[in-house]
Amino acid sequence: MSNDRTGTPGNALLLIVFGVIAVLIGWDLLSDYAEGVEPLHVIIELTLLLTASAMFGYVLTQMLRSRRQLRSLRTTLHSAQEESRRWRERYQATIRGLGEAIQVQFEAWRLSKAEAEIALLLLKGLSLKEIAAARETGERTVREQARAVYRKAGLSGRSELSAFFLEDLLLPEPDTMPEER
Repeated sequence: MSNDRTGTPGNALLLIVFGVIAVLIGWDLLSDYAEGVEPLHVIIELTLLLTASAMFGYVLTQMLRSRRQLRSLRTTLHSAQEESRRWRERYQATIRGLGEAIQVQFEAWRLSKAEAEIALLLLKGLSLKEIAAARETGERTVREQARAVYRKAGLSGRSELSAFFLEDLLLPEPDTMPEER
């Protein structure tokens, strides 16, 4: 459900346990009071009833907060996915062209198939550990293949690899560039 423990089934169990405890103590308290049990006993049970009720309220509040946060996160995720889908549709030809240009450059650098895959995953922002998991290989192997990519491309690392492909895309349009003096 969520990484935070407020939405786990264990909290539902706690809610039930504290609710049952509060009801049982309340029932016992009413029985004791009707029988005229000494005041100290009633005060102790009343303290336990208030504590169980407070814990019941706390767990319930945490569960409701967790559900609201989860709904909010789902809404945010859905919005981001929808925006991403619209962006991909709008720029599909450009994205395809960029992908082809990247593959041509990989060939010009004479990257092996594995190195080209590593380079593409690096461009997508995956960590070496994530790439190793995705490719079902060791992190050390991925690190060595990444070094081979940088060496063959004449680049110093991931930043320069990304900049190689993105630098010209991020330049302003020629007519919006400030004039030189």
